[in-house]
Amino acid sequence: MVPLLPAAELLSFLKQTHGPWTEGDVSKVLNVSSAEAKQAVSAMQLQGYAEPIARTHKWRTTEAGLTVSGAKTARLTREAVEQALTALRDRIQTINNDKTGEYTVSEAVAFGDFLSEDARVQPADVGIRLTPRNTDVNGSVSAIENRAEQVFLKQLRAKSAALHVQAYEPWMSDRLHRKLL
Repeated sequence: MVPLLPAAELLSFLKQTHGPWTEGDVSKVLNVSSAEAKQAVSAMQLQGYAEPIARTHKWRTTEAGLTVSGAKTARLTREAVEQALTALRDRIQTINNDKTGEYTVSEAVAFGDFLSEDARVQPADVGIRLTPRNTDVNGSVSAIENRAEQVFLKQLRAKSAALHVQAYEPWMSDRLHRKLL
């Protein structure tokens, strides 16, 4: 039995799909085996998020899949997203060099349809792992600290419409992505 991929990872794939896609596309983008891709497509179909296209070996993302994944109309140029990612990388370096700052960024990866050859793309998804400069002994994170991290991530985004910044999860580095650090 193949382990099921995290739901967030499958939704990230659905979010970036425009037009027909194949199990091979799932395998390539999510960096999984053919068996895992087949299981992922079956799970997405059972949920009503994907449907086969006639008698082809291609699939399409349903309206439900687009809605649940948070997909938006591809309205940005890839160049605009690249510029936003460069500016974000610069902000991250500034934060990491500031010894008085509350956090350092220990991991930053960007993923989404901007990695494709499409002329128009959605905002890039960016996973960022924050490390507090001063951690307590037990290493637990309180609700207040979690909220502070969310506020910090929002500030890091700097009101850029070309970025969707979120807390880092390990699966983000497993799928097709670009490292920002």
